[in-house]
Amino acid sequence: MKKAIIVGGGISGLATAWLLREKAKNAGMELEIALLEKEERVGGKIRSIKADGYLCEWGPNGFLDNKPQTLDLCRDLQADSQLLRSNDNARKRFIYSEGVLHQLPENGPSFFKSKLISWPGKLRLALEPTPLITKAPDGVDETLAAFGRRRLGDEALRKLIAPMVSGIFAGDPETMSLQSCFPRIAELEREYGGLVMAMVKLAKKKKQELAEGKAVASAAGPGGILTSFRDGLQTLTEIIRGQLGCEMLSVGEEVVRICKGSSVPYRVETASRDLDADVVVLATPAYATGKMLEGLDSAMTGILGQIPYATMSVVCFGYEQDKISHDLNGFGYLIPKGEGMNILGTLWDSSIFENRAPQGRVLLRSMMGGACFPEYIKLSDEEVQRRVCDNLKTIMGIAAPPDFVRIFRHEKAIPQYTVGHGKRLQALLDAGRNHQGLLLTGNSYRGIGLNDCVAAAERSSNEVMEHLQKR
Repeated sequence: MKKAIIVGGGISGLATAWLLREKAKNAGMELEIALLEKEERVGGKIRSIKADGYLCEWGPNGFLDNKPQTLDLCRDLQADSQLLRSNDNARKRFIYSEGVLHQLPENGPSFFKSKLISWPGKLRLALEPTPLITKAPDGVDETLAAFGRRRLGDEALRKLIAPMVSGIFAGDPETMSLQSCFPRIAELEREYGGLVMAMVKLAKKKKQELAEGKAVASAAGPGGILTSFRDGLQTLTEIIRGQLGCEMLSVGEEVVRICKGSSVPYRVETASRDLDADVVVLATPAYATGKMLEGLDSAMTGILGQIPYATMSVVCFGYEQDKISHDLNGFGYLIPKGEGMNILGTLWDSSIFENRAPQGRVLLRSMMGGACFPEYIKLSDEEVQRRVCDNLKTIMGIAAPPDFVRIFRHEKAIPQYTVGHGKRLQALLDAGRNHQGLLLTGNSYRGIGLNDCVAAAERSSNEVMEHLQKR
């Protein structure tokens, strides 16, 4: 019987194991699958913590429904009936700038009415579709900041692009790669010559498809609708864990080394035993994967060590609702770096999803740190709480102390797709040709979101099947 070992029990490893088991079963292949996780629990950064009637997400709080991968997985797991869509008001998102929360415009007329961007900034944005704006440089891995300045101007970079980058990646646009972080945007510029022209032509295409009765994107637009579960995102990982069962899953077992095997292709060494495998899938963070591969391929270890990670502190505050006079009808807000605040932004979690706070109370979740403020991870809990309280008082007028506080620290929260990331991935692919049956998956490579991880798991499980069917 052939054997596959998957290392890492986050969503990437769990989804890979489950998908691989189903594919092998459907193909009539006898395949022994083992999933090894060094922690005593599975789920990785997906963790939903219930305390005092609140539901706090330790890491991500959902996924967008505009891509099929996660929805398909939930359906196949028969978990789709437990899905919870975010409140429609969560489409209202804000940027804090110059002492004011500005709602992000949803269309052209509202953009010109908005005071978020000054009139000189709006005029600069209006130049985007004209020949005055230079094209993307050939063969250059452009930073997000360089792209923003070139196409949209400095003000749009500061007030729109930079907060978005910090909100998604906790990253610094001065170092992040456009092609690796937002390949679709780079593709739209190449195909249509600019973002405005792309939006105009895609809108016409959508209108035509509607007239022809073809399926088009949801009414929520290209961003999709944020989706989770009533009892938190951990519901998904727990359902997969339950379906895999104890016979496939081994927790509290850390892999220390991957080596070439003698009678089989690979040997996986843990602190307590050695395991043989025909195929190994490493669904671990880049830094952990590199450490495991030190004795097998030092070049791959070196490349993996070049993928940096941003720190992050997640700060959950609970309040009695009548102590907050600010309107919480929305998703929350992001803060440009130059505003002098200590937090990257705050999500109004109890407004986004039901069941996140007890009756008559609200839950706010603030993010602190990121690539621009890595030193914040070292602050004491008392200092973190003080700074977040000060920021919430300035931005939302909240003078009362929180009744509920939880602080979650992530020393290595989110991989950073900095300039050169594409070349690093290609180098890993080239080196990997010497190790057939060894696969790398997870959010370190081609997308950090839950949808990206599930899509990567689908690719990995397909590659495993193709490899084993050839042997």
